[in-house]
Amino acid sequence: MTFRSFILCSLPALLLGACASVEDRGPQGMLAPGDPARPVMAAVETVVTTDPEVDADDPAFWADPRDPSRAVMFGTDKSDGLYVHNLDGSVRQFLPSGPVNNVDLRPGFPAATGERVLVAASNDAPGANGVNLYLFDPATLTTSDYGFLATPYEPYGFCMGRRGDAFFLVVTTKAGTVHQMTVAAGPAGPVIGPERVLTLGSQLEGCVVNDAADTLYVGEEDVGVWRFDFDPAGPSAATEIARVDRNRIKDDVEGLTILRDREVEYLIVSSQGDSTYPVYRIQGADHVYLGRFAIVDGPVIDGVTQTDGLDAFSGPIGRFPEGVVAFHDHEDAPNPGQQNYKMVDWRDIRAALGL
Repeated sequence: MTFRSFILCSLPALLLGACASVEDRGPQGMLAPGDPARPVMAAVETVVTTDPEVDADDPAFWADPRDPSRAVMFGTDKSDGLYVHNLDGSVRQFLPSGPVNNVDLRPGFPAATGERVLVAASNDAPGANGVNLYLFDPATLTTSDYGFLATPYEPYGFCMGRRGDAFFLVVTTKAGTVHQMTVAAGPAGPVIGPERVLTLGSQLEGCVVNDAADTLYVGEEDVGVWRFDFDPAGPSAATEIARVDRNRIKDDVEGLTILRDREVEYLIVSSQGDSTYPVYRIQGADHVYLGRFAIVDGPVIDGVTQTDGLDAFSGPIGRFPEGVVAFHDHEDAPNPGQQNYKMVDWRDIRAALGL
């Protein structure tokens, strides 16, 4: 077990940047030699009044580029299905899709009914492994089922990517394989293209595609973070980006996400073993470690522990003028057995890390 002591600061100290850090302590109570995590607080949390035992896992944001106040956040429930939340945390819609795990989306999908946001989530239901597909209508802010892609392997992690007009599904597995395939709109529903398989050494889950850089990041839970060329015809070799060293990252590596701010790209990692989030600046082939943060108890909203999935939105969305990051929270105090999602203003993370 890892013991952590959170030392919070007063508002004046916070404004002066003098807030104390979060100290991570190992099994013997010794200070971890890694960079201490900086505390931030959540601004919004999701609230589900109809289900006392939401088994949350992974979020994904969407906002209207013409009116960022029109925005939603998708969130999986590993027992029951897919939630669609308003940005105040309330439930907008629920789709009873079964045990969906990781979720992602890409806008601009040319469906037969018109341009839609393609949303998809991995599903590891016993005897029915695959990926659930959905169409989100930006005009009505409603989501509908779009089919199910059965897989001969058990899906675990999931993300999506786009190369030009081509949309991609990416599925990771506990066996250490990554499956990349195109998905297109056919006359009778989605059509799946050829599959590219990449291999790492052990259990995988979190992944994220940087469309602009044509790269794929994958988290190998007990090892670290890897990067692949996302070109289906490109090299299949993996490049190590970050290692589980129990200083900056403590196993398990879970969710991965990318946020763009002021012409800089940041890779954010869920270090589930100590409930912290290391941040790296992406500089071409280099990834510069900038520090890490933890989400602590605030006046109204509790802190976050044991995060699986997370997602960042770059730029204005809802009440967040410069971006937001959502995190799965393993236990929503004071509601035993209930999990949910917490949203943190990117400006608070940026200030905490001095970015």
